Amino acid sequence: MLYETALRDTRPVEWFEQARAAERRRDWDAAIALVSAHAECYSTDHFMHDNHLWHMDLLARAERLPELTELALTDVHARRRLNRSLHERGTEAALRNRAKDGDHGALYVLVRLLCETSRTQEAHRVVRDLGPDNQYAHQIMACFRSPSSGAQ
Repeated sequence: MLYETALRDTRPVEWFEQARAAERRRDWDAAIALVSAHAECYSTDHFMHDNHLWHMDLLARAERLPELTELALTDVHARRRLNRSLHERGTEAALRNRAKDGDHGALYVLVRLLCETSRTQEAHRVVRDLGPDNQYAHQIMACFRSPSSGAQ
């Protein structure tokens, strides 16, 4: 009994625990390196896929937007996380440029951002200019219309 209280866990720390600890410390380089080594987009191993999503989140939180932008060219998860990060930062110009380049997700995020900040007329112009036939963009705007405003 006397020795039980002095015992401690001497197992090697797993990479996951190391990554979480690095994330808590905001040691982004360490966390990203650990997680990316165990991540794979659309892996049949759901842990690898979840780690891929975690990796994209870490890149955004580390403000590694150029790296996320590069990945977004071929990775839908990077694209979604980048657009969400740009929304969180209120970076309209970047979202607008991405929408002009054909990123429908960026268009939707931009329209939401404009509507959330009471700029529905600007949102209408964006949809008219960048996605006039995009039904989902129109649906997003419809969600922000007040019942008293009527159809526009």
